[in-house]
Amino acid sequence: MSETEVSEGGVTARYYETEEERVLSFERDGATAAVAQNVEGYAMLKVRPTPEGDELERYYGFDMALDHAAELLGVSAHDLPVPDPADDMGM
Repeated sequence: MSETEVSEGGVTARYYETEEERVLSFERDGATAAVAQNVEGYAMLKVRPTPEGDELERYYGFDMALDHAAELLGVSAHDLPVPDPADDMGM
């Protein structure tokens, strides 16, 4: 499994793929959030408090999922760095 990581403005984003999912996780000052999608890339995005946590909400759009993740971290969605491989998440 390869992982891509970027940090910007105090937020670290990690993108990786498992056998079942594409996962974009965020960490800021101990707070975490994650956005996950099936590995085929056609399902709704799931927002979780952690990569392995229970689903909080589902979204069709990547922007809406990022808004929710940013809210969990206490930042603006514009402050979330997104690694290049995750740019095409969402429907």
